Amino acid sequence: MRKTLITEVAGVVEAPVEQVWRILLGDRPEHETKVELGEHTVAYQGGWWYRGEWSVAPDPEGTRVVHRVYNVAEWMRWGVPLANRFFIGFDERTRTAFADGLARIGTRLGCPARLA
Repeated sequence: MRKTLITEVAGVVEAPVEQVWRILLGDRPEHETKVELGEHTVAYQGGWWYRGEWSVAPDPEGTRVVHRVYNVAEWMRWGVPLANRFFIGFDERTRTAFADGLARIGTRLGCPARLA
């Protein structure tokens, strides 16, 4: 699979990796997607171009969570950046949604969570 990074955002949850991982796995997208699961990585792929990868890793303050959005279009690949320009604010919406998700994880675990 050919994939091109579109945006990346990261944050820290002040809790152990396994606790954050369990919650992250339970927070699935509402739309139908293909799911790939690794040891501490989960990828959701849907539509003609979208692939979102989430990973967790130890951090001195708890757990580092990273979310990357990739273009995986097999056809009209060139159209993805152009289409995203029409959706002005894609990076900011991704960052805001990620921050909201981190806050929900922190609330569920009763610990601080913040963007990195």
